[in-house]
Amino acid sequence: MDNLKKCDIIIFGAHGDLALRKLMPALYHLHQDGHIDESSRIIGVSREKLSTKEYSDLISEKFQTSFKDESYDEKIFQKFISTLIYISIDLTNEIEYKKLSKVLKGHEDKERINYLSTAPSLFGIICKNLAQMKLIVPTSRVVLEKPIGNNLASSQVINDEVSKYFEESAIYRIDHYLGKDTVQNILALRFSNMLFTPIWNTQYIDHIQITVAESVGLEGRWDYYNNYGAMRDMIQNHLLQLLCLITMEPPSTLDGDRVRDEKLKVIRALRFIEGDDLKLKTVRGQYGSGVSGDKSVPGYLEEDGGNSNSDTETFVAIRADIDNWRWHGVPIYLRTGKRMSERYSEIVIDFKDIPHSIFPKGGVCIDSNKLVIRLQPDESISMFIMNKVPGLNEGMKLRQVELDLNISEDAPRSPDAYEHLLLDVVRSNPTLFMRRDEVEAAWVWADKIIEGWKSQGIKPKSYKAGTCGPSSSMALIERDGRSWYEK
Repeated sequence: MDNLKKCDIIIFGAHGDLALRKLMPALYHLHQDGHIDESSRIIGVSREKLSTKEYSDLISEKFQTSFKDESYDEKIFQKFISTLIYISIDLTNEIEYKKLSKVLKGHEDKERINYLSTAPSLFGIICKNLAQMKLIVPTSRVVLEKPIGNNLASSQVINDEVSKYFEESAIYRIDHYLGKDTVQNILALRFSNMLFTPIWNTQYIDHIQITVAESVGLEGRWDYYNNYGAMRDMIQNHLLQLLCLITMEPPSTLDGDRVRDEKLKVIRALRFIEGDDLKLKTVRGQYGSGVSGDKSVPGYLEEDGGNSNSDTETFVAIRADIDNWRWHGVPIYLRTGKRMSERYSEIVIDFKDIPHSIFPKGGVCIDSNKLVIRLQPDESISMFIMNKVPGLNEGMKLRQVELDLNISEDAPRSPDAYEHLLLDVVRSNPTLFMRRDEVEAAWVWADKIIEGWKSQGIKPKSYKAGTCGPSSSMALIERDGRSWYEK
């Protein structure tokens, strides 16, 4: 590959689940595909007392069980693992960073990527200790994993701490949803096809739906999740970022700040939901016991470590409105939840009905055109249009047919989201990362809803595990004469 940068990629929290399950496999694939210079190093930093050999063996064990395709190659893995160094450090102890200093000494020619896969409470202290030990060089960058606070005030505290040591241009706030191929394809779909450009507005689009459904429960993360809930954990970041990409104005270029400028305009144009609208346009839910797959599962309050008095929401549905010329009168329905009937994430663009049908009504199926962007578990893009039913049918019967807009199944392996994002950090490309003003604007909007729920005493509605959420979420969209899209 041309123009490969020499890097030291330092993973703080290298013994954690994210590092072992996502970051290391992503780095392996980038190494395998020749996207990382052979002299670059991966430096794992964690408090766990392990040798480099023991850590390498741990990664090997994880790879053997997690790789389900033919992309694993033992020879390439051995070459990859030879670039790895592991250091045991108490991240809160400045003196212990001398161990990292020794490893970095003599490699000042390499760019330094500091990936903070730790609790947000450690972001500031890690950056401070790096600065105190003079380990931040002009080419240093820092990657922050969500959550960045649990409201505007706490987010500002974390950002202020990190900003003491890194310029905004060197801070990469990651949202792994934005690394998905299909999410990035939204930009290509919208801004490279004249077919969509003139109809992407209130004149032709009836409404938009964004759903991120999870079939799993808390998976042992009750303490974390109970402090955040679905609104903070999913809506404020993942779903709002998807909303921005779908609705933003065309940026002048794909330069990182030009794209993020347009996303920020969307967030700032979101109508606040307050007063009586909180009960009409938002739904909170909390799952009870039920059946997931073919197994009985406990309710949220009965999960391991649970507190029977908790009113944290595990489900949120919202009708959002954007107050600008392009989207006036086009509702955007957001929905996310845990322990739902299936795991999937999708965006549905529902176009308006034709103004007048010339086809006979008897036996005729007339439905609106839809563009469906599926993000997981299988990434796909489909267009649904009306077509004639073949045959000598009286009255010309119609039916909806699906146009598959996907790349051929013979295409190369689809990279994981973290591969895209890590490579963008290596290339110093911030386009798919969140800027501070974006994060804070999103918190302003989300905090208004959360504070309104609290002041009005709006409690979560119960729903059974393995279902599509509370019945009131159906009423939310049906009140507008619409329904949730179900394929």
